[in-house]
Amino acid sequence: MKHSSLKRIFTRSTLSLLFALPGLVSAEDYYAKTRGYRVEPEPEPPSYVRNLSKTQFEQFRNIEWLDVGLDHRTRYEYRENDLRPWTDTSSGAPVSKYRPETDNLFLLRTRAYVGVKDILDPLRFAVEFQDSRSYNGLYETSVADVNEFELIQAYGELYFDNALGHKRPISIRAGRQSLELLDRRLIGNNQFRNTTNNFEGYRVRFGKKQNNWDLDTFALQPVERLKYEFDRPDERNWIYGAVLSLKQWSDVMTIQPYFLGRKTEGDPYNVDVTYQTNDMDIYAPGLRVYGLIGDSGFDFDADINKQFGRYGSGKGFKNGVAVPQKMLQHDAIAYSLELGYTFDHEWKPRASMYYGYGSGDKHLTDGSNQRFDTFYGFNQPWSRNDYFSWDNIHAPKLRVEFAPHKDVRVDTGYNAYWLASPTDAWNRAKLQDKTGNSGRFLGHEFDIRMRHQLNSYVEWSLSYARFNPGDFTTALARANTGPFSSEASNFFYCEVSLNAFGDGKPKYK
Repeated sequence: MKHSSLKRIFTRSTLSLLFALPGLVSAEDYYAKTRGYRVEPEPEPPSYVRNLSKTQFEQFRNIEWLDVGLDHRTRYEYRENDLRPWTDTSSGAPVSKYRPETDNLFLLRTRAYVGVKDILDPLRFAVEFQDSRSYNGLYETSVADVNEFELIQAYGELYFDNALGHKRPISIRAGRQSLELLDRRLIGNNQFRNTTNNFEGYRVRFGKKQNNWDLDTFALQPVERLKYEFDRPDERNWIYGAVLSLKQWSDVMTIQPYFLGRKTEGDPYNVDVTYQTNDMDIYAPGLRVYGLIGDSGFDFDADINKQFGRYGSGKGFKNGVAVPQKMLQHDAIAYSLELGYTFDHEWKPRASMYYGYGSGDKHLTDGSNQRFDTFYGFNQPWSRNDYFSWDNIHAPKLRVEFAPHKDVRVDTGYNAYWLASPTDAWNRAKLQDKTGNSGRFLGHEFDIRMRHQLNSYVEWSLSYARFNPGDFTTALARANTGPFSSEASNFFYCEVSLNAFGDGKPKYK
């Protein structure tokens, strides 16, 4: 390790000790972003939001207490041989089907944000509105694409600026809010999708991300998205937990021990199959570590999560007769590791290797469930096609990112996928061979994406991804239990984002 790195570590460690005594030293920003691919959490307020005093409007230079945002995104999607099933309700009862025809879909999303801070302290509040629509699709719309005229955030907050010492606050937030934690693989608001994950409940934070440590705690109910009605919290479900972020050595390493929990009060005997949920009580402690390896150019991002608890199984009714719910022991694990290297070149190229694993259920009759629960995670780091999540999977990847111009970013990658358990399901595609005779190899995917910040107000991007099915996928296609075609699937999109208060800073996600 070079002398400069040792000096920075010594300086920050010394300041950390002094910082524990209020008023002795000024605040320092300890927060360091990860270089991992698409795993940096969305900031608060969201990245499209600007402080009114820092916008292009000179007359508002003194209004520092108001955050505003107005953002619109239009995306065109072309999908061929899409492996994601859709729900057909044309004949009454919902039936899951695959998509044989090529789809040309237009997705429109408009967001607006208003946040008040400082002027009424300790009281703060924020409201975020979103309107999501789709057009020209061949298939029934889903809540992943459509959620009209909806409040994404509407919360009040008590913010005590120096409650724990100089520039070390306590904030207490209640109401509807979005949330992204850790590497977004378990809790994310899903910026790529046309609609947004959000929650209702309580969040208490000790410190802030710029401090050398902070503790983020929460107890929230996920919001159930309704396409044309006002969304409502899912009162049967709670997620809760705490994330401790230790950043006093963030030049080299940020350490995040955490605990997540999920509790579902099921209703397995509901005559409506849509609501035949089972009880669930999952505990998920974990550890995430990311940072730089000295001044070598190498970076890393690693996460491991162990889950245990109880998991309900059973539909509630069989042939019109109530069937007792089975409670299984939940015992699952997942881990994720990315290692990257940034070259000393004006294009800032970064090459990375990645491996992710999420356990699957090993035996259907052993009284235990080993399938990893993905909570409310962001799936784009796994697959541009959105085919995979952090469950029942082995996923090695290679990726290259570079910037041929100061306002242009390009990334491309190769990904391969295997089932962790051959008898468990590929959940995102709803494919399963309970015999395990179809093998494990799901397929491999190539993707490439280009993003361009045209000016202060406009950003546009192009992307293409091709997924080639493996032995498992083609075997189920031949058995007429899978997609209508075992040919490769193609996904292309073009999107344009407009920011009414643009300031020239890219909003790369």
